[in-house]
Amino acid sequence: MSTGDLLKALLPLILIIGLLYAALYFLKKYSFRGKGKESGILNIRVLSNKMIMPKKFISVVRVEDKLFVLAISENSITLLEEINSPNDSTIPSIHKEKESFLAALKKNIGMR
Repeated sequence: MSTGDLLKALLPLILIIGLLYAALYFLKKYSFRGKGKESGILNIRVLSNKMIMPKKFISVVRVEDKLFVLAISENSITLLEEINSPNDSTIPSIHKEKESFLAALKKNIGMR
């Protein structure tokens, strides 16, 4: 194998790698970036996930200032309820005082 054959093999490879780096550079430079609603970026948080059956879940998701209760299965996502404000009366209070396990057990078996 001569030097000319080696250059004929490596030149296209170097050219393709250079084009890929140039494409990556322009993609990073001119990609759509931004913050807030103007750029389409939303503040999304999954608050809770509960499995109800294998591969089926109930999830509570906060998007900006709304809460969504979603049914999620392997093939679909269904909106069960939309809650506009976190202070809505339909949301049960999280900060209720929880009774201890022993107190709940005694209450349920009839002991005081």
